[in-house]
Amino acid sequence: MSGRLTSRSPRTPFRPGRLRAAALGTALATVLVPALSACGGDASTAGGSSTLKWASSYFPAHWDPVVSGSGAQFRELALVYASLTRTDATGKAVPDLAKSWEYNAKGDQITFHLRPNLKFSDGEPVDGAAVKAAIVRAQKQKNSALFGDLTSIKSVDANGLDAVLHLSQVDYQIPQLLGERVLQIASPKAAQSPTKLDQNPVGAGPFTVTQIVPGTKVLLKKNPDYWDAKDIHIDNVELTSAPDAATVVSGLQTGVYNFADIAPSQAEAAKKAGLDVFVQPGFNAANLSLNVNKAPFNNGKVVDAVRYAINRQEFVDKLTFGYGSATNQPFPKGYVAYDPQSANDYAYDPAKAKQLLSEAGYKAGQIKLSLVIPAEDPQAEIVQAQLAKVGITVSIKVDKNWATPFFAKDLTFSLYGTTGRDSAAQTLTAHFGPNGPLNLSSPYEPSGFEAAIAKVRQTPLDSPDYTKVLQAATRAGLQSKALVFTYSSPNLIAKSKSISALPKNPAHIDWTGVTIGSN
Repeated sequence: MSGRLTSRSPRTPFRPGRLRAAALGTALATVLVPALSACGGDASTAGGSSTLKWASSYFPAHWDPVVSGSGAQFRELALVYASLTRTDATGKAVPDLAKSWEYNAKGDQITFHLRPNLKFSDGEPVDGAAVKAAIVRAQKQKNSALFGDLTSIKSVDANGLDAVLHLSQVDYQIPQLLGERVLQIASPKAAQSPTKLDQNPVGAGPFTVTQIVPGTKVLLKKNPDYWDAKDIHIDNVELTSAPDAATVVSGLQTGVYNFADIAPSQAEAAKKAGLDVFVQPGFNAANLSLNVNKAPFNNGKVVDAVRYAINRQEFVDKLTFGYGSATNQPFPKGYVAYDPQSANDYAYDPAKAKQLLSEAGYKAGQIKLSLVIPAEDPQAEIVQAQLAKVGITVSIKVDKNWATPFFAKDLTFSLYGTTGRDSAAQTLTAHFGPNGPLNLSSPYEPSGFEAAIAKVRQTPLDSPDYTKVLQAATRAGLQSKALVFTYSSPNLIAKSKSISALPKNPAHIDWTGVTIGSN
């Protein structure tokens, strides 16, 4: 599973793609193919075509979607790659490369029917064989970040334009799961050499790459063979790695860019500069990660003391500039998987935290923790100060190679944020399952969670009981002593007024119908 994990810096509150990508491999080599001509003005080249000039803080380190995983950079990779499904404004899976799908009566087999006459940008057909190749590669490629997401898929049969997925369990989450976050489909011919694919992406998405300058810039042009090309009104894309936060807004003002993700601290400046600030709903959540297999967190009272010592509202007030909200769950309030019954569990109570530490046999100052993070992060300082108030001493350790010990479950105490995913069941499994990559306490699993998540998978998404079953699984997962959630925050995007409104698909950037005019 994936690159949706990170400890955050002041500039980048939820930046999951970078760390995982760094942990998985080396930097790309430069790939040069005929480049787009430079464009001037806000939106147009000399020929009058519309150009999206996107400054991205999630600039991909890898262009092989199997390696990049489902971290925040999936939005950028979605320029090149399409998927079986995509997500609409309600968060529901809708057709993309697959025009339709159906389950068998038992619910342990699903058949995706692909659109006819589609091809990848190298001319290879988009068919059932391509889907099978993508799934097998995601499951078996040595450096895959997706294998943990696909455990329900036992085997795949390809039959012309049909891909038949045989499942290891009843799982009605598959259409939600196999969207552009988890299974962006590359040309199987190009993917025969994953190293080359990583440098020269070949997909069936709305755009094709014409030039890559690793870590810096990518130029793309509209793909006339994309299945929905008629609704893509952008001709060219210049994707640039975002500079320092303080210069992004000025770059938008001067027309160097016309689209950029921004930190909450920059939102007011963007508004004052006359830019549109798009508040994109998402599944983001931040938390503390505890390893219950190591002292002192092998004592449940110490874990509960930390839970009660955390003042979630302080994170919101100091880090989100009015855009975030406190949460004790891996979902924001209002999301279908958010459990209202658990909303007030472990409310801030430092007196109770001190009492629990005393009951656990610890005096003030006796517990000394090392909070390991990959870069300087104001969250770490908030945690340090809050735990100091109840008698726990925290030292902050910056380790640029943090991802390695985290995924190896060697750390005792850390921070990370996730961007969630379109399948709420997969989000829950990643956090609370015994093999969940975001569960620092593996193989620990809260009692009752396995049965609860199995029931979610066994419940069709259109069942009247689905919401109740899903929230019950969240409630079971929140019994875990391995995680303390703090706050959630939407994605913020600043754009030129020349770019029309974007669809409000949660966590996704959908270019369907978007136009770029001139100011």
